[in-house]
Amino acid sequence: MARQSIGDIRRAELSQAAFDALVRHGIRGTTLDRVAKIAGVSKGVVLHHFKDKDALFEGVQRKANTVLRICVTELLRHADTPLERLYAIIVGNFAAPVFQQEICHAWISLCSDVPHNRQSQRIQTVVHARMRSNLLSALRPLAPADAPRIAFQLRTVMDGIWLRASFQIAPMTGAEGVTEVEFAARHLLAAHPIPPADMDAALNKMQTLASLILTTRAFRDQALTAG
Repeated sequence: MARQSIGDIRRAELSQAAFDALVRHGIRGTTLDRVAKIAGVSKGVVLHHFKDKDALFEGVQRKANTVLRICVTELLRHADTPLERLYAIIVGNFAAPVFQQEICHAWISLCSDVPHNRQSQRIQTVVHARMRSNLLSALRPLAPADAPRIAFQLRTVMDGIWLRASFQIAPMTGAEGVTEVEFAARHLLAAHPIPPADMDAALNKMQTLASLILTTRAFRDQALTAG
């Protein structure tokens, strides 16, 4: 594994500080001064690694998306069937390291900037393209003709649940998010000959793996220091 440079480590630390500021103060209240204070450095250090606030938010978006990607990728490593790949994607998108009320709040703040920021648009285009590709890889063997439409519907449901979680006063758990997407998946795949017992088994496997792997301190440290 290639070693990170001091600059890369510092940028990761500042991205984390910016993410923390975003959670606490929202996108309008996140200033370079606040990020510097959380990181325990001067504003000049922040500007040395990020030329302005837009560049800093780009780093925050990349970091948040990297954590989510790592969760999904880790579960996909253990998926042996198309159904298991599908549930790896669903469970990974609501895994403990990423699906938290504070992160949902930060996510909606970042999304609000997308229409006004071309770099944010490019990042989200890449994220959605990756999600679509992963879903199609799982769905094509299960529902060849309907895979693109089902993939779109599932992406929409997942985004909608993240949006709902960001608005709720009471926190939504990852398990609740999985239950809602899984409900949609079963209905969207109802016209195809997939035994319910196979879906139950694939879901249970991925939930068990997520509870064993994605909640460990080692995995959390890896996810939080990546990107």
